[in-house]
Amino acid sequence: MANNIGMMDSAYFVGRSEILSWINSTLHLHLSKVEEAASGAVQCQLMDAVHPGLVPMHKVNFEAKTEYDMIQNYKILQDVFNKLKITKHIVVNKLIKGRPLDNLEFMQWMKKYCDSHNAGLFYNYNPIERREASKGNKEVGKRSVNSKSCVRPNSCTNKAPSAHNNRRTDGSFGNITPNQPLKAVKTNTVAVSEYEEQITELKLSVDSLEKERDFYFSKLRDIEILCQTPEIENSLIVMALQKVLYATDDDSSVVAEAQAMVARHINHLSPIPEISEENVITENQKRKSVSFDSDVDSPGNAKLPQRQRLSDVSNVQCSGSPLISL
Repeated sequence: MANNIGMMDSAYFVGRSEILSWINSTLHLHLSKVEEAASGAVQCQLMDAVHPGLVPMHKVNFEAKTEYDMIQNYKILQDVFNKLKITKHIVVNKLIKGRPLDNLEFMQWMKKYCDSHNAGLFYNYNPIERREASKGNKEVGKRSVNSKSCVRPNSCTNKAPSAHNNRRTDGSFGNITPNQPLKAVKTNTVAVSEYEEQITELKLSVDSLEKERDFYFSKLRDIEILCQTPEIENSLIVMALQKVLYATDDDSSVVAEAQAMVARHINHLSPIPEISEENVITENQKRKSVSFDSDVDSPGNAKLPQRQRLSDVSNVQCSGSPLISL
């Protein structure tokens, strides 16, 4: 199931032209841009094609232009998702803005979902008949007719020049042939389509960069909030981080100062005690005197009998003991 497919899934690598071709062939539409499906009506009918009768097509508005009308279409789509227990999150606030990248990603997911049911085949489904009960069906029909009539601009422009040429009686324009206006129209059409593709690619690139910018900005904001914790706000390492975060230019001295603050923080955590030469000499003299006293006392203790030594030990152990009263 395509409920929650990852961003690295092959579905998200389907091109814009393939998505448009799939939508137009499935629903008998003539969309030229993916963002034309931002109203949510196309998505509702795609779900109706996969699950016939489940979508209330009489509530779907194909001529929705305001955000309010678009949101109503997405509410219908969300109700269908809830009935089918689909956990896909619909980012309505981004889709209704008509952003190409967001609409392309959602339509890529829709294609993946539709292909996972009946191998993407819609048997006995008449999309035009299903749209008759929808709002704005006439508007969709007009757009379809207009797009069909403009598919072949050469056929429309071919008649006018020929009739115009038949009315020419003088020889001043004898060198102009009927094919020259057609060539100009072809050249202009190709140039316009190329510019439109470049504009769409630039829009997708801008949307991708904006998403990346928002991601890294949120990370920096999280670090800033963490640095504002009262327990660590005044520490050197936090102050070093804030110095880098709030730097207004790319001066390398800012990073050097921050590194110096971190070094001072590390030295403050683990100071190395200094031992003077006088303390060392005094400690050595104490050790020598203790060893000398032990050497002096050891021969006298050796000459004492064993019982006396034991009695002395017992007297030492019992002195000051509360057990003597017993």
